[in-house]
Amino acid sequence: MAGHSLRTRLTVRYRLTPWWAKVLVVFAASRVVTTTLMLSFAARQGANPWTGAQPGYTDFARIWDGNWYNIIAVVGYPSAVPITDDGHVGENAWAFMPGYPALVRLLLVLGLDFGVAAVIVSTTFALGAALVFYRLMARFLPGEAALFSVVLFCFAPLSPILQVAYAESMFLFLLVVALYLLVLRRYWVLIPVVAAMAVTRPGALAFALVLLLHVIHRWWLDRTGREPFPARERIAAIVSGLSAAALGLAWLLIAGLVTGRLSAYVDTELAWRSVYVGYDELVPFTPWFRAAEWWANWWGLPPVLLIVALVLVIALWGVLLFSPPARRLGVDIRFWLVSYSLYLLAVFFPQSSTFRLLMPLFPALGALAQPRSPVYRVVLVILCILGQFAWIDIAWWVDGRDWTPP
Repeated sequence: MAGHSLRTRLTVRYRLTPWWAKVLVVFAASRVVTTTLMLSFAARQGANPWTGAQPGYTDFARIWDGNWYNIIAVVGYPSAVPITDDGHVGENAWAFMPGYPALVRLLLVLGLDFGVAAVIVSTTFALGAALVFYRLMARFLPGEAALFSVVLFCFAPLSPILQVAYAESMFLFLLVVALYLLVLRRYWVLIPVVAAMAVTRPGALAFALVLLLHVIHRWWLDRTGREPFPARERIAAIVSGLSAAALGLAWLLIAGLVTGRLSAYVDTELAWRSVYVGYDELVPFTPWFRAAEWWANWWGLPPVLLIVALVLVIALWGVLLFSPPARRLGVDIRFWLVSYSLYLLAVFFPQSSTFRLLMPLFPALGALAQPRSPVYRVVLVILCILGQFAWIDIAWWVDGRDWTPP
């Protein structure tokens, strides 16, 4: 009886706990796990281009692209793009947008080290993303499934990226806020949020496509008499969509105007791809197929095998988007999953950063969170933690002359 009474009290106390407190506990627990993993790798990290051997956490958290954000926060952007000996644009800071390093710079003014400041900014935005993600999921799922969605987000294989000197956590926060506002149909408030997205990470153009699909869908519901689409909301949604499209192109124009080279941003991005396929033009919707050919040659496989595998993965993703668990997430979230997937297919050359670039698809975790089996959920969390270990080992930890950047 005593055990039953204790269980009942704990159940009642859990149910009375505010949703935000539950999210805080989940987030804190996930950061303990992730920080422990990161420190274990830092303790075994050898000297590398960014740190000495066995660096502290904040030094370990600022490697790779963190160095570019450090340069931008301290120095800013070059007035001209660097040109290689063979006449091509080389890697430079214009590939990285200013929103995140600008916030970090505010903390540098207070005298903080870049690594410390970057980790503070990233972790704060990660917590904000977890809180808003719960609110978004709670509009479509029961409370326990919404909370488990947050668990999957916080423990995901790439969740270490949420507490290092990368802009991902800031972008994911802005993204989930934008999706939440879209679901609430707060179109005017959406514009400044998308503006902040547009100077944080690429993706505003994908959100412009979301708004186009949203407008078409609401127009169709109005025409079929299922849901009105008042004129004032039409105007607000269309203006928001046009703003997103313009904002998605703004950084390209800024880079072009400052450097005097209109294609500065695109050429800079292509510089990172050159180590695989050399310098070439960006032809939309070809990079993944070119990458399939490159990786097939690297592995000694017939290219057609990877191309067929790619087509099958795309087809499976399309089927999953129409599955009952995905449909429960609402049409706007699925519009984002489709739009961002198309964006990646159009412009991204897949390599070791692929998994990081897939992170904005995290609202799909709501579909995985719906089964209520305790065994299923425990196994999924364990797999996520094992995935963190694997990702840090493959992509973050610097192992000699490492060619697998995160």
